[in-house]
Amino acid sequence: MTPTDTRGPERGLVEIDHVAIDFPGKGGATRALTSTALRLEPGTFTAIIGPSGCGKSTLMNAVGGFLAPSEGQIRVDGKPVAGPDPEVGVIFQQYALFPWFTALGNVKFALRRLGLPRAELEARARAALAEVGLAGQERKYPGQLSGGMKQRVAIARTFAAGPKALLMDEPFGALDAQTRSRMHELLTQVWRAHRATVLFITHDVDEALVLADRIHVMSPAPGRIVETLDLDQPRPRSAARFDEVQLAARARILDLLRGEPERLAA
Repeated sequence: MTPTDTRGPERGLVEIDHVAIDFPGKGGATRALTSTALRLEPGTFTAIIGPSGCGKSTLMNAVGGFLAPSEGQIRVDGKPVAGPDPEVGVIFQQYALFPWFTALGNVKFALRRLGLPRAELEARARAALAEVGLAGQERKYPGQLSGGMKQRVAIARTFAAGPKALLMDEPFGALDAQTRSRMHELLTQVWRAHRATVLFITHDVDEALVLADRIHVMSPAPGRIVETLDLDQPRPRSAARFDEVQLAARARILDLLRGEPERLAA
C-alpha cells in the first residue's frame, strides 16, 4: 500500500517537556513518573524499556491524551496534548478489535472519520490488510484469527488511517517467540513505508534493539530516564545476528535494569 498522507517535515514531532505524573491515593499523591523531558523527531522509532511499574505505560498514556500530566506539557507538532488525537494511533497488547466486525470491517471502521467514498474506503482497507499479509482473510472475525493475525489487523487498521504518530504498548507481549519475530519484521516494513513517529513500550531488551533508533531506559518507580542509547545499525535486524555494538548495548541495558549503582553512575 502506498502512503497517502502528505507528511510535512515536522509532522509527527513529539515533545515531552518536563512531565511528571502523580496518582492520588488515601495517603496522598504517589509519584509514578518523575520530571521527564524527551523529543521524538518526526519519523523516528523510539523505544522505552524499564521494569514493570516504572511508569513507561503511564508516560505513553499521557502522550496519547488519556492521562493529564501533573507537571509539564506534551506537544505534538507544537500543539499541546489535551485529549486523544485521531491522528495519533495506539496499539495495545490486547488488540482492541471489535469482535462483531470482520478484519475488513475493523479497518474500514477506523477509516470512516476520513470521509472517503465507499469504493475508496473499501479499496484502502483491503490494501492495508494485504500490506500486513492478510489478503484473503478479510471476511474472518477476530475470534477466527490467531493472536499474531489479530495484531496484524490492529497494525493495518492503525497505519491505514495515516497517523502522524503511533503509540505501541507492549503490543507483542502475548505472542510466542517465533510469531513475535515475524511481527518485528512486519512492523519494521510497514513503519519504513509510512514513517509515522513511533513510541514503543517494551520490557524486552532484544525487542528494543531490533526495532528502535533510540532506546530510553527507565528506573523503577517513580520512573525516570537513566540513560539513552542511539542505534544506527541497518535494518532488518535480528536478535540472532546482533553485532558487537548491539551486544554491548544489550549488556549496558541489562546492567541499568539491574540497577547496579556503580553502573548507573558510569
